[in-house]
Amino acid sequence: MDGITAIANVLKMEGVDWIGCMPSSPLIEAAAIAGIRPIVVRQERTGVHMADGFSRINNGRRTGVFLMQAGPGAENAFGGVAQAYADSVPILLFPAGAARRRSDTEPVFNPTRSFESITKWAAQVNFADRVPELMRRAYTNLRSGKPGPVLLELPGDLNTEEISEEQFDYEPPAFIRTAGDPEAVARAARALLSAQRPVIMAGQGVLYAEAGDELRQVAEFLQAPVMTTLEGKSAFPENHPLSLGTGGSSTTGAVHRFLTSADLVFGIGASLTKSNFTVPIPAGKTIIHSTNFEGDINKDYKSQHQVVGDSRLVLRQLLDELRSQAGAGGRPADTALTDEIRSAKEEWLARWMPKLTSDETPINPYRVVWDVMDAVDLDNTIVTHESGSSREQVTPFWESRSPRSFIGWGKSTQLGYSLGLAMGAKMAAPDKHVINFMGDAAFGMVGMDVETAVRAGIPITTILMNNFTMGIYPDSRMPTAVERFDTKHLTGNFSEVAAALGAYAERITDPGEIKAAVQRAHAANQDGKPALLEFITREDGEFSKYQFP
Repeated sequence: MDGITAIANVLKMEGVDWIGCMPSSPLIEAAAIAGIRPIVVRQERTGVHMADGFSRINNGRRTGVFLMQAGPGAENAFGGVAQAYADSVPILLFPAGAARRRSDTEPVFNPTRSFESITKWAAQVNFADRVPELMRRAYTNLRSGKPGPVLLELPGDLNTEEISEEQFDYEPPAFIRTAGDPEAVARAARALLSAQRPVIMAGQGVLYAEAGDELRQVAEFLQAPVMTTLEGKSAFPENHPLSLGTGGSSTTGAVHRFLTSADLVFGIGASLTKSNFTVPIPAGKTIIHSTNFEGDINKDYKSQHQVVGDSRLVLRQLLDELRSQAGAGGRPADTALTDEIRSAKEEWLARWMPKLTSDETPINPYRVVWDVMDAVDLDNTIVTHESGSSREQVTPFWESRSPRSFIGWGKSTQLGYSLGLAMGAKMAAPDKHVINFMGDAAFGMVGMDVETAVRAGIPITTILMNNFTMGIYPDSRMPTAVERFDTKHLTGNFSEVAAALGAYAERITDPGEIKAAVQRAHAANQDGKPALLEFITREDGEFSKYQFP
């Protein structure tokens, strides 16, 4: 067999049943012959986002794959890969490259070299007989340590070189997990037991490790409140009495109150990276930091206790150690604590309820979020947000109850990300109601890929909040440009665009119609049709943000 066929056979052995692509790759035909479905997208970035969403919902147990054409195809995919790298998502990328004789000739685009800064590992398949070795290394990188994109460049002449049946000795590599240093775990347990007001900060490492049960057991043993990072949202049920909610760029009143007053913060499965889309850890806290990548330890925050390892294994170790040090029963239920958490939530929600239940027109975007949440089955729905206003308006208020019921993101914030994410999530969980919230500016970036969802039979619901402006940017940032040239103003009737592309579409202007419209869209999804609901909303630049000391 030739080198390209060998790669397709490895993908089949790895359980890959679909690949994203646009517009051409030597691997498309070989994959189709192997029984792998190619899905052609309208632009490369959306295809990478689909692979991303698929990997996230599967917690990396199954990995999304995307193929790029040589030259401009690989170049166009760069932004999507950068987003996956920023958010630590394991995806497998196959950019086509020049023939090996030309791969280092300027100005030929070299994917391996060009993508090195935004991939966990990148290599060229320089000989066909190296396919088993390089694919083994690729999947080992996808299945160990800190997740991230992995890239294998396919030279243009790889299909002219043969690999024998004897040389094709591929076996899927195992997932590699490491436990924490027992002494470090013991020290962390002592620190947790001696803390007066600990807060657990759970990141997406808890999701990838599938450690939700262990996190809950540790929190209940300690009677410690739990917040999540933006990427970690859904790692802990937000209807649990110990849940504080999500700490993104917009957050909850409970997160602000308890993180401010905490004497110890236990970061588990989180990089604790400082960014505009994470709440800061106030100074003066004792920090326990557990992650599967030692490079994140003491990077942005000095930690007094460090445990490197898989979140599930570390939490199991920690629970055993806590029981050894404090007794098997754990701390009794702390009603004063849960009453304080409930009070903080109620006080915070009361402040926002006028917006969440507003009858004004154009529709208040917070009313859209609130009514959509009330109209769906939260236990059978997956939601993601967009960059900009929808992220700020959705993430604090949406109640996620089970792991991967919400896809939060924000280390990089590329407009248009949510559409591909939702499509990939639906491919991973076809029985779930998958919803993405986006604004009109985001739709302008990727809206033509609604046709991809229609053509490929990926029935998601897009909630498009159209306020005809770039609402995340206040007029004060560019007052002359706004006053003289109306720079922020946007136009478009996007429900008509979606309908022309074959989706079920509505344009809603009455807040009283929100729930019924969502139910009609869900019915269309159940009939196999993607849906887009365009809500005409007002610009609302007030977000649930707090100053931390």
